[in-house]
Amino acid sequence: MNGGGDDEDVVVAASADASPPLQWRFSQVFGERSAGEEVQPVDMISAIEFDHSGDHLATGDRGGRVVLFERSDAKHSSGARRDLEETDYPVRHPEFCYKTEFQSHDPAFDYLKSLEIEEKINKIRWCQTANGALFLLSTNDKIIKYWKVQDKKIKKICDINANPSGAVGNGTVANGVPDANISSLRLPVVTSHESSPVAKCRRVYPHAHDYHINSISNNSDGETFISADDLRINLWNLEISNQSFNIVDVKPEKMEDLSEVITAAEFHPTHCNVLAYSSSKGSIRLIDLRQSALCDSHSKLFEEPDAGGSKSFFTEIIASVSDIKFAKEGRYLLSRDYMTLKLWDINMDSGPLSTFQVHEYLKPKLCDLYENDSIFDKFECCISGNGLRAATGSYSNLFRVFGVSPGSTETATLEASRNPTRRHVPVPSRPPRLGGMAGRAGSESAAGVDGNSNNALDYTTKLLHLAWHPNENLIACAAGNSLYMYCA
Repeated sequence: MNGGGDDEDVVVAASADASPPLQWRFSQVFGERSAGEEVQPVDMISAIEFDHSGDHLATGDRGGRVVLFERSDAKHSSGARRDLEETDYPVRHPEFCYKTEFQSHDPAFDYLKSLEIEEKINKIRWCQTANGALFLLSTNDKIIKYWKVQDKKIKKICDINANPSGAVGNGTVANGVPDANISSLRLPVVTSHESSPVAKCRRVYPHAHDYHINSISNNSDGETFISADDLRINLWNLEISNQSFNIVDVKPEKMEDLSEVITAAEFHPTHCNVLAYSSSKGSIRLIDLRQSALCDSHSKLFEEPDAGGSKSFFTEIIASVSDIKFAKEGRYLLSRDYMTLKLWDINMDSGPLSTFQVHEYLKPKLCDLYENDSIFDKFECCISGNGLRAATGSYSNLFRVFGVSPGSTETATLEASRNPTRRHVPVPSRPPRLGGMAGRAGSESAAGVDGNSNNALDYTTKLLHLAWHPNENLIACAAGNSLYMYCA
């Protein structure tokens, strides 16, 4: 958003949320599984991203494929007609249709390090459109690719002097001698028929990371982007694929001195010189590219004040930030760790503005979560275009929506299914106080999530990836190989 709109949005985000809680309902689903159908690992969705206009949505999967969806409703209507439609139907929500898919990454092998490189898509980021073409970046663990997707019209040759039966006559030519009955000689005509989207890889950015890439983020200047792994952040120019600049390096001289790693990195949405990155210790650092070429020293540090409480073996594990997202106007920053969702004001580094409990009821189960590796799951988060609400995922294909403006108490727990609100018992924000409840299978905390006192949380069905439409109350989320959309 540009001009005076930024100030208006900041005022809205900072004011009390007077609007009533949103009523979420199912909108669309792509790739829904039938009952008992087994999902192949390569079909699991691993990345979701709306473009800046909200007219396109991209998903990536573990098989290295990128699937594009295109808005199919109001964007094709004229302005006057659309206004009339909105008068008749005051609430309109985007509808999407399948556009195309392409193989972005293939399995590879690093012979120098004897390591297999998975084809799984870790992140997708949309770039600026140009001349009606779509551009996007996709990455697996090691290689980033820059794609152009453009509609190409299919051309066919027609209107020829030809006899379909193959017999001589009716204006055909045999052995170079025109038939006596020929009335005219028609030249072939090339006509354009329906268009088909074609994806072309414009550039490949390889061999710049020793560790697995966890983030890519486009700069608002439209020319550069960053890629981050556990220890380094590199700055790229979109047009230069054989050179990048290392702008953050947290690797110590001796690896045994390593105390934290980079978990996510994101450019500021409007200031091209500012970016933020999070760490496994739960801190977020804001850096200014104008300060020095190597930005190892941060300009601001955001972390939870040390309350001096008891610490356990799991304290640092659950504090690790798995995702960060800037709000649209850039003043607020959303972060997700294993247990909570936090909202930060980048002008205030004394602590988070708000903390929202997502997995508080799992505190008694940390040992079990550690043994089955669920405690290392990396849940993403997203924030609405107006900055009033945020969403993040959980287990049993659940996701939660919170009102993040001051004074708001709005919360909603939804399931990735055609009936997202069928679980009527709310998720408890605190573990049960009664003795023995936490250790019993099908405890109150599990029943609050599952709606079934006999079944605990299903840790194998986890909703890790979701995205919020930039202009509408529409959330897209991935449940296995299925893409669900919900509107309000």
